[in-house]
Amino acid sequence: MKAILYSSDARRALHKHRNQALRLIQKIERYAQTGAGDVTQLVGSTALRLRIGDFRVIFEETAEEIRVTRIAPRGSAYDEGPAL
Repeated sequence: MKAILYSSDARRALHKHRNQALRLIQKIERYAQTGAGDVTQLVGSTALRLRIGDFRVIFEETAEEIRVTRIAPRGSAYDEGPAL
């Protein structure tokens, strides 16, 4: 399993969306273990997007780790600035 590192923005988003946090963390861990999930490369970026229902998880992946940079509802996931 790859190591999962969360940015401070991603941690804040998990805290804000506490009712969905467990589900989001489980899906991210599932992706880290198996590679299963709805993942797409973002256009013009090295970042990837994992779709989890109405939430989007933006992350960078290397052979050893996954760096989660942003977790946000679908409508604001791709905006610049902190996650809502």
